[in-house]
Amino acid sequence: MTPNTMRYGSVDVLRGLTVAAMLLVNDPGDWGHVWWPLEHAEWNGCTPTDLVFPLFLFIVGVSIALAIVPRVEAGAVQAPIRDAALRRALRIVGLGLALNLIGWLAIPEAHLRLPGVLQRIGICFAFASLLAIYARAVTRDIVCVGLLVLYGGLLLAGGMSPWTNWASQVDSTVFGPFVYVIDPATGRGHDPEGLLATLPSLATTLIGMRAGAWLRTGALRKLLVAAVVFAVAGWLLQAVWPFNKNLWTPSYVLWTAGVSFALLSLAHVLVDRRGWRLPGRAFGKNAIAAYAGSGLMVYLLIALGVTAPLYRIAFASWMTPLFGPYVPSAAWGVVFVTIWWGVVRWMDRRAIYLKV
Repeated sequence: MTPNTMRYGSVDVLRGLTVAAMLLVNDPGDWGHVWWPLEHAEWNGCTPTDLVFPLFLFIVGVSIALAIVPRVEAGAVQAPIRDAALRRALRIVGLGLALNLIGWLAIPEAHLRLPGVLQRIGICFAFASLLAIYARAVTRDIVCVGLLVLYGGLLLAGGMSPWTNWASQVDSTVFGPFVYVIDPATGRGHDPEGLLATLPSLATTLIGMRAGAWLRTGALRKLLVAAVVFAVAGWLLQAVWPFNKNLWTPSYVLWTAGVSFALLSLAHVLVDRRGWRLPGRAFGKNAIAAYAGSGLMVYLLIALGVTAPLYRIAFASWMTPLFGPYVPSAAWGVVFVTIWWGVVRWMDRRAIYLKV
């Protein structure tokens, strides 16, 4: 197997740890008592939780650079690669819509939502794959910069206040009431995975493609330099665009890219070069299956009416008097992730990999 087509264990590990983090932050025992590192910033700001989704999209870009770009460079026929990528993107988007529909049916107080995490992943994967097939690396870099400049200009023109920014207005216009949250006072909607903010999310994915290209050539120094440059640039740009995951601001793109470059560098050194067997690889090989399966599990438990009594009896009843309400809430999430770690480990040992 040549270096250009080899599978990098570091990417599987980092993808897996990212999915495990997604499960942890999505599944506290008590949403009223969530430890602050496991919460998103309410609006401006960047908590550890706010690093998780951009890291996953960054890894999507890395994976495209490792799986699609080498085939194109080797002269493979483009149409079959394109069609396979677009079919996969459609399946990811469809799975996200199906999960939203099931959640709406399972949770009485929920409302139907059209955007979502998987939908954004699918869209970014589709466009990044097309650029990988039909555009040169320098063109992809130009598109990335152009997306950030264009989107940054739109934010400055429309403001970055909740509900009235252009990203929220586009979501309200396109999706109507089928968004994540609606302001009861004005009826305006907003979705953190909305339509307009997918533009900078695609930029995050394209930055991941650049990282994947450097990973293929073993350019560790470039990865490390990029980690510093992107992080510093993002930090400085807060003066213009504050960190904001809901709006996926340019400063947030660069800051999280810097963190992602650093984590990829660390994983590459430890896993690919030193041969460490770090946890997360099983999650990484069944990433979408673990994310979707865990979501279905949550909806099933809620529909059966067992979530609240199970949490109260097994966690809150004895932990809260001893440690307060935040510890049992976090413990529920840790146990949930541990259960799914067991599931994906069992699947990995039997070479069961569910590809969407």
